[in-house]
Amino acid sequence: MSEILQKVASKTLQRPQALLTGDWALFLDIDGTLLEHAEHPDAVSVSAELRALLQGLDHKLNGALAFITGRSVAAVDQLFQPLKLRAAGLYGLEHRLLPGDDVEIADEPADIAALADEIEAELGRGAYIERKGRVLAIHTRAAPHLLPRATQLVEQALAVLPKGYRVVAGNAGVELLPLEAAKGAAIRRFMDIAPFTGRRPVFLGDDTSDENGFETVNDAGGMSIRVKPPAYTTARYGLAGVDETLAWLRGQL
Repeated sequence: MSEILQKVASKTLQRPQALLTGDWALFLDIDGTLLEHAEHPDAVSVSAELRALLQGLDHKLNGALAFITGRSVAAVDQLFQPLKLRAAGLYGLEHRLLPGDDVEIADEPADIAALADEIEAELGRGAYIERKGRVLAIHTRAAPHLLPRATQLVEQALAVLPKGYRVVAGNAGVELLPLEAAKGAAIRRFMDIAPFTGRRPVFLGDDTSDENGFETVNDAGGMSIRVKPPAYTTARYGLAGVDETLAWLRGQL
């Protein structure tokens, strides 16, 4: 991801216009974008209305809709069941390119498992350590005072882990993930196949890990939309929160 973010105050980001034609491909982050954040990732739920909305959008776009998320594809399926859409999980380490396809699971390496054990032992119950194969996420929404120490621990781990990992700070936590785990790369992979090919990409996200996806979409002449945008973002449009995001999506049907 570029180190230089667009220096635009959040209040100056325009609300995105309606997608008036079917020549768009829609990519959606989940947590903080379609669903409000919770202290624990498993504490969220999906309404029947949201499932129907997503199903309607998928139908209108002839299947050119995909989740781009830090959750595993299995976790996405459990959350949205029985709906199973195209998805890139773990920031693109897992893919389901076609509905109903099998997903190659990203296993947890031994060194990441050991690190997760160490961090869990130090931080205790105040933080939730989420093991996602090669991705390690530390959620501190329930204990914000633990975030500095959690960040320090994963940054120190970079010195002893094999090369190829990076640390990404989030809204209420920090993640350790491989360099190839990038939402922009996941979007590009979808854009190379039908029914996405030839369409203009639209990506909605709310966090630092989504900035790479915004850059990719901008480069492709698409529409980048950050939910609850901060003062600095590469996104070119903004939506105030989850409720406004869902209202905007409903307006596309």
